[in-house]
Amino acid sequence: MFFTTYYSNANTGGAPDATVRIVNDGNTDGNLYADIYVLDDSQELQECCGCLVSKDGLLSESVDSNLTANSLTGKVNTRGVIKIFSDANWQGWDAGSAVSSKAGLRVSATHVQSLGEGYALTETNGNDANLGSVEKALLPEECGFIVGTEGEGGLGSGRGTCSCTPEDSDF
Repeated sequence: MFFTTYYSNANTGGAPDATVRIVNDGNTDGNLYADIYVLDDSQELQECCGCLVSKDGLLSESVDSNLTANSLTGKVNTRGVIKIFSDANWQGWDAGSAVSSKAGLRVSATHVQSLGEGYALTETNGNDANLGSVEKALLPEECGFIVGTEGEGGLGSGRGTCSCTPEDSDF
């Protein structure tokens, strides 16, 4: 499964923080991984991470603190796209290893809407998306270049890696 959602007004003074929630629906024989890719509004990959989601588990990720706080370029990102793969096996960010997608994760997200004076939060389910073979291979490869593969540092030198809140914990 492959989901997309967006973030807006992130890291904006006076705006509330948005949340991405990922649930393992328990319909599999075990754990799944949420492979998370955060792109800026220029479609450039800025952060990526893989988070374990145990059977019937819940992840609650802060857009400001977990998903956009460590961008590859150091730029403060305020809007963009978040892509999440439901993955059967965590393979690390090994350049050239494609996602082994497996159904079972469900995604929802809150979105910060500007009202001119103040902000409002809306919440939607992640959009099911078509996963083409190019993107299935390209995003993990790009992430591997950013964060590095085993034993090697990536281009980000510590930047470009999002973080995972401990399962079943709110931030």
